[in-house]
Amino acid sequence: MKIQSVSQLVEPMDSVMEPSRVLASAADGVVLKIDESGGDVDSIFGRANIRVKDLDSPFNELDLGRFCTLFEQSALQTGNEQFGLEFGSNFQPRQLGAIGYAAISSPTLSAALRNVQTHFPAHQGHSSFELIHSADILRLTYKILDPRIAEKRQDAELSLGMFLNIFRHALGRDWSPLEVWFEHEQTSEKSGHERVFGSSVAFGRSTNALAFRRSDLDALMPDSDPYLYSVIESFLKSRQSLKGNPVDFATLVRSQIKLQLGEVPLTLSEMARILGLSSYEFQRQLTEHGLSFRDLLSAAREELALHLLANDSLPLTEVAAALGYSELSAFSRAFRKWTGMNPQRYRRNRSTQIINNQN
Repeated sequence: MKIQSVSQLVEPMDSVMEPSRVLASAADGVVLKIDESGGDVDSIFGRANIRVKDLDSPFNELDLGRFCTLFEQSALQTGNEQFGLEFGSNFQPRQLGAIGYAAISSPTLSAALRNVQTHFPAHQGHSSFELIHSADILRLTYKILDPRIAEKRQDAELSLGMFLNIFRHALGRDWSPLEVWFEHEQTSEKSGHERVFGSSVAFGRSTNALAFRRSDLDALMPDSDPYLYSVIESFLKSRQSLKGNPVDFATLVRSQIKLQLGEVPLTLSEMARILGLSSYEFQRQLTEHGLSFRDLLSAAREELALHLLANDSLPLTEVAAALGYSELSAFSRAFRKWTGMNPQRYRRNRSTQIINNQN
């Protein structure tokens, strides 16, 4: 199985650069970690110039430099030099938000890493995430490219810890890389690093990296879900194309609705919160694009309903609940409006068509 070494480096640095951004999902759980480590949350966030409420939505964008400062200050004020390492090693792929779900919903580890590589700019700017191969050994490399960010040790260690857990999601908790590199110099006893990664760790290298065998790429992802990946992919592509030209706004909103259906009551204000917008700003963008939230919600429900009904073993009550309906009758009425038939009949017709096509 061959993976090309395709660089995801961002555009050359101009003399005037836009702020580097990272999605707030990358800091999920940091408040609890600070508390558990005896740190002062308000003081640490204040020094990083980040508001605690900025983490309320995983889709909020944080300044990448401030994000790095947040973890540097956390390490400094808690007296724990391995704060980022511990945070990242306990950080599960789902917590990364869209990019994490893109990984775990992929069919194989190879596809997972390629998908993260492709969409990484939608998660974090002015950074590189590359796969570099040499014979049967590959390296996953990661580096912040923004020259304005000098203090980034904690980010490097938490990021490799996060990426490590993508591998372990496919290969098991006992899997270890062949070697780990960090670009910063060693500043403390490295036994903690070697305990986390289960391998030798080298400092002062040209980049941050995990080395692994090519054969590891064949591992199957246990939670592979092609439909979920298609939803995530639409969102990530929309994030990249929406910057300055929001032509795919409807796709973005519909994808987010499908991710949240059945989890929370989806009102316009709740969806605005999920997207990191005020209700006013969300409604303004809907109006500018000639859209209504009700129509988008209905379209998302229809798409998801057709997908779920393809699984004949899934009870209709569970389908209704997954779509956010409290009663089966309400789902049946909506489905009849979409397709002209009730869901039971749709399922029978679909099964008959499949049988006929096989004969």
